[in-house]
Amino acid sequence: MTDTAIFAGGCFWCMVKPFDQQPGIKSVISGYTGGHVANPTYEQVASHTTGHTEAVEITFDPEIISYAQLVEIYWRQTDPTDASGQFQDRGDSYRPVIFVNSEEQRRVATASRDALAASGKFAEPIVTTIEDAKPFYPAEEEHQDFYRRNPFRYQIEEMGGREAFIKEHWQD
Repeated sequence: MTDTAIFAGGCFWCMVKPFDQQPGIKSVISGYTGGHVANPTYEQVASHTTGHTEAVEITFDPEIISYAQLVEIYWRQTDPTDASGQFQDRGDSYRPVIFVNSEEQRRVATASRDALAASGKFAEPIVTTIEDAKPFYPAEEEHQDFYRRNPFRYQIEEMGGREAFIKEHWQD
């Protein structure tokens, strides 16, 4: 039995590795969701005219890794106080969103967001939205498994602020 989770947290290249390396993860696919254009291309999404957000669709075995655990991993990859994008990636196509596909996922994500807000970890309000899942369109092949296929370019992307933010806010 598997389930899916969809998270948007800036550039999808940077959102694959943290999930891909967890036990119970069957696949992590980079793609687009939340917009009004069917089967958009990277160029269309990058033009900020489709309403889509870059996201990852994670297929997982809930007997091995729970949705709640995935949400916790998600928080640790993003700046939940920045609604205008993530790190060097700016605009609606990079906004932080947890896309839920059930009332149970909504309950878990909302409780997790509320707990993060109450924790005082961030001085600014938590602005990551929780929205109903919409059709998910896999990105072009060159965007899949980017961290493995293009390690140097991936490293440059990570240095755009994400890596430093994670070290500052999430290293326990």
